Amino acid sequence: MASVPETAQAADVVRLRVRRRAELDPAAVCRALAEPSWLGQPVDEAEAPSGGRRYLTDLVLPLPPDGRRLSLRKAALVDVGPFTSLPNGGCEIEIAWRSATLAPLFPVFAGQLVVARDGLTLDGRYAPPGGAIGRAADRMLLHTAANGTARWFLGHLLDAVSGDAPSEV
Repeated sequence: MASVPETAQAADVVRLRVRRRAELDPAAVCRALAEPSWLGQPVDEAEAPSGGRRYLTDLVLPLPPDGRRLSLRKAALVDVGPFTSLPNGGCEIEIAWRSATLAPLFPVFAGQLVVARDGLTLDGRYAPPGGAIGRAADRMLLHTAANGTARWFLGHLLDAVSGDAPSEV
């Protein structure tokens, strides 16, 4: 499974935790994660992390956050790792993503997605690119962008489960 760059120091890594409350059928969501064709084009298994699968997709940053349908898209490689069933009927699965192009200019995210009856939680860490300048930019703007992309990802998953059109926000 992908992880934040090994060269990243503890001060360089930022926690990202996004929760989306919803009444769910956890088994249906876990099935959608087990076979995530909704995520995009599968990448050759030789390139995927051990025990996981990799997909080429467009991650979306909705702009602005006021509901208008403007967004930025970025080609990304999303890794979906093995998952663990939870006693509540949900599951926990490793999720990671990184840019498919110009990788040094975009953060690498690695974390877990927890599916429960009352919603989804994406919890992980990313390393803003660019050292001290990147950390300052993250405090001013990039963390908001990372949160927006994570919210979009959770919405995209819920849309896939419900059969709705892909979500932009």
